[in-house]
Amino acid sequence: QVQLVESGGGLVQAGGSLRLSCAASVRIFSIGTVGWYRQAPGEQGELVASITSGGHTNYAEFVKGRFTISRDNAKKTVYLHMNNLKPEDTAVYYCNADVATHYGWKNSWGQGTQVTVSS
Repeated sequence: QVQLVESGGGLVQAGGSLRLSCAASVRIFSIGTVGWYRQAPGEQGELVASITSGGHTNYAEFVKGRFTISRDNAKKTVYLHMNNLKPEDTAVYYCNADVATHYGWKNSWGQGTQVTVSS
């Protein structure tokens, strides 16, 4: 089964930091463009940041200067470093990626990881 697995979420105080990871399973040969999305209760999902296979990054305005997306292609893992967290960053964070599998390229979502920022 093709899988992306997020980890690193948790409860943190405002101003704190977390690092989220999105790791690809062994059945994924490589990952292309990856996006981190988030969805707060009662809200629509929104793109937080993305990174291409070549390392080009893009950020939503509300996280610029606070979050950094990076990737380790050898480990097939993408990270989201989150600094100076705010209560409004509270959400379930998901990674989404184009992944290469035995059956070709497909788009895949992880199961999500909860981030809660207390004031």
